[in-house]
Amino acid sequence: MVTVGARRVLLDCGLFQGLKALRERNWAAPPFAADSVDAVVLSHAHVDHSGALPLLVRRGFSGPIYCTPGTADLLEIMLLDAAHLQEEEAEFANRHRTSKHSPALPLYTTADAQAALRRIDPRPYGSTFDVAPDQHITFRRAGHILGSATVSLTYAAPHPHTLVFSATSGAGTAPSCATPS
Repeated sequence: MVTVGARRVLLDCGLFQGLKALRERNWAAPPFAADSVDAVVLSHAHVDHSGALPLLVRRGFSGPIYCTPGTADLLEIMLLDAAHLQEEEAEFANRHRTSKHSPALPLYTTADAQAALRRIDPRPYGSTFDVAPDQHITFRRAGHILGSATVSLTYAAPHPHTLVFSATSGAGTAPSCATPS
């Protein structure tokens, strides 16, 4: 979360993966109000960077989700597929009574994924655009997967700063959507 003045921009919004204790964190509300976020900027479409978008939208986020066109294309496939798989797993668990929850529910639904996809606002590499007043974003090729980008966020207040975000250069980082700013 990058907060400048009253504006809040979330860089990536992914799901926890791996051990059950980590996956269970996906069910908890993030440590911020979803409706307090002005925009989301994605570095790429991997689920650990984008998979919590349907949850964020369901919880009240109504701003734009900026990404490259390649990431937008992959998100349509990945988020809908992830939602469908979660719905199938919940249905299976309910039919075979393999869950301690009654009823077992998907983390999010296809409708949640579709709502998130409607917020996508793709932007090309190299163009600079406003993500908020006096806050500008530029995507540059990262070479990680189709559409992946480093994100340069430039803001003026209280004096000029540039933050460069590259989610693909480190290993073992927690998803931005589930950690405090």
